Parts: sequence; C-alpha cells; structure tokens
Amino acid sequence: MKLLAATLGVLSAIGGFVDIGDLVAASQAGARFGMGHAWVLVLGVVGICAYAEMAGRIAAVSGRAVFDLVRERLGPRVALLNLAASYLVTVLTLAAELGGVALALQLASRVSYLLWVPVAAFAVWLVLWRMRFQLMERVFGLAGLTLLVFALALFWLPTDWAALGHGALHPGTAGQGWGAYWFVAVALFASTVSPYEVFFFSSGGVEENWSAADLADARSSVLIGFPVGGLLALSLVATATVVFHPGGVSLSTLDQVARPVVLAFGGVGLAVAALAFFAVTFGAALETGLSAAYAAAQYFGWQWGKRVSPREAARFHSVLLVSVLAATLLLSTTVDPVRLTEYMLVASAVVLPLTYLPILVVANDRTYLGDDVNGPWLNLLGAVFLLVIVAASVAALPLAVGTGMGR
Repeated sequence: MKLLAATLGVLSAIGGFVDIGDLVAASQAGARFGMGHAWVLVLGVVGICAYAEMAGRIAAVSGRAVFDLVRERLGPRVALLNLAASYLVTVLTLAAELGGVALALQLASRVSYLLWVPVAAFAVWLVLWRMRFQLMERVFGLAGLTLLVFALALFWLPTDWAALGHGALHPGTAGQGWGAYWFVAVALFASTVSPYEVFFFSSGGVEENWSAADLADARSSVLIGFPVGGLLALSLVATATVVFHPGGVSLSTLDQVARPVVLAFGGVGLAVAALAFFAVTFGAALETGLSAAYAAAQYFGWQWGKRVSPREAARFHSVLLVSVLAATLLLSTTVDPVRLTEYMLVASAVVLPLTYLPILVVANDRTYLGDDVNGPWLNLLGAVFLLVIVAASVAALPLAVGTGMGR
C-alpha cells in the first residue's frame, strides 16, 4: 500500500526532475561539466521534498489545494500576479513537454516531430478528459521508471566510479567558464523545482480525498517519489559524463541523449529509451495541463478536478483545452522544442519565489492547519531554501543574457 500511495510522488518527481528539459539539460551538463552539477540535483531534491511535504500537508489537513488558499490568505492582487506568472510559465512548459512527446515519437518512428505534435496534443487532452486520476498517475508514473535503463547502462559502460565520485565532490568548469557553469546550474535547479510540481501535488491530494489520516501516505509519496526522480536525473548526468565528457561533445537532441543506452544495450536499449522519453514527457504534459487548469479554477473559485464530471466543471475543462491548444499553436511555429525548453527553464527560475513563498506562509497558518503547522526545523530549512530560490531567480536573466543561454 505504501508503494501504491507513493505513485503520486513518483509522477510528480519524474515530471519535475526528468522531463524534456532534463532529458537534454542533465545530459548536456554531464557532457560539458562531468559530474560537476550533481550537487544541484541533491539541493533540488532536499528543497522540493520540504516544500512538497508542506503542500501535501496543507491539502490533507485543510482539504484544499495550495493555490485555493493563496487568494484567501494573500489577497486577490498578489494571487492574480501569482496566477498570471505561473499560468504563462506552465503553458510554456506544456508546449515544451508536448514537443518532447513528439520528439520521442520521432525517435521511435523517424517521422518528423512536427507531424506528431497534433497527435500528441490530442492524446494528452483525451487522457486528461477521460482517464481516472488514480489510473493516470499510476500508469504514467510507473512507466516513467523505464528511465532506470540509464542507471543500468552505467554497469555495462566502461564506468570509472572513482572518477565520477571525484567529479561530483570537486566541481569545476572543465574549461567552459564559470558563467556557463552557473547558467547550467540555475537551469537544472529550476527544472527540479518547477512551479507546476507543487500545484499538481497538492491538487492531486485533494483529488484523492486526502485527510489528516493520510499524512503518513503523503509523506511517503514525497520521500519515495522525489528522490527517485532525482536519482533518475543523476543517472542521465552520469551516463553523459562517461560517454561524452572525455571528448567534450555538446548535446542538443534526444538521439544523442539516448546514445549511452544504445552503446550499452544496442537496439533494445534504443527502444527502451524511446519508451522512457515518451513516458516522462507525456506524464509531465499531463501534469502541466492539469496544473494550468487547477491554478485558474482555484483562483476564480470554480468547480475543478477530474473527480468532478466535465459538465459540472466545464470552465476547468475549458481552461485545460485552451491551454493544450495554446501549447500546440506555439509548437506549430516550428520553434525547436529543446530551445523552447531552455527559455522555459529561465522563465521558471524567475517566477519561483511567487510559488514557494505563499506555500511557506500558508504552512505556518494555524487557521488552516491547526497544530499541524511547520515545526522550527522545517521552517529553517524552508527559509534557507527560499533564499536559494530568490538567488536563482535574480541570477537567471543576467546569466542567460551574459552567456548567450549558456553557450
């Protein structure tokens, strides 16, 4: 039962830690800087676990999702700013994820990803409209675990484990420059704590009717799911380090990301990698689509959620459909999904404080949580992590401009 309860956390973790951004960004980090960004993933896991635990506790104790309380607690103007920023970034993320689904299908079929984009968009909308929430989270959350093939590949490749450990403990620029190093660090960090993660996690708890009696299951979702996502992302960094870093190869396509698995397992490895890429990007597309609709419906006080029939939650499902269409139209401009993801990560970094500060505020409000407010140690961790988030937010644009997006 604990394992099944953890699948919500697994889906959130895979969608946040390993989506189209990480498939390329984590591999690019490994290829360019070796294991020099391993600490970023560790930091991201610790932080997202702390804030996801708060979001899950808020949902379980109050019976309401985080964004549902933001307007009530912080006022309509602050909440509207939060909604506008988070919605735009979430739709941008949804476009990147749909592009990732299309690229995964291109990898498997050799048919241009542009032809797959409308198919992917329709499939995402159909799943969101028709599939039950629990079935959706379990199917795509567990399917995403096929990314473990990258961890297994490390045992088939000529891996120097001592060198990997040394690189993780002694990060450096590998001749790329500190500006590029820190840009990649901020982008990778933003991918681990994407704004939609906490919206999806807390709203998912409400969808599953969590109560105070489910706090233990909510924590198991966090403590199993998010570290699993972090390990999967770390395996992408490690395989790229082994295969590409010695030659200083720069990565930009999913074909290149899959190469370590192909070298280890041949054609079977390619098939599993394509399935893994499809699963994690499709799962992340489901999360971002729902998160966009969750945020809008919760702000305006509409009926929302997959537990409610489309007729009763017509405005929620309309926002969901509009979000998918907007993402599809963006991709129809032929923008490169990988480049789009890079810009999305910068935008995510900029708006992070607007998402995480309200969570910390609500998690300390006894009006909603009674005696289940944050303890002193969790508040200390949350405050320190919030400072890191603010630093990343402030640094994101200057680093992007100053380094030409890390080039």
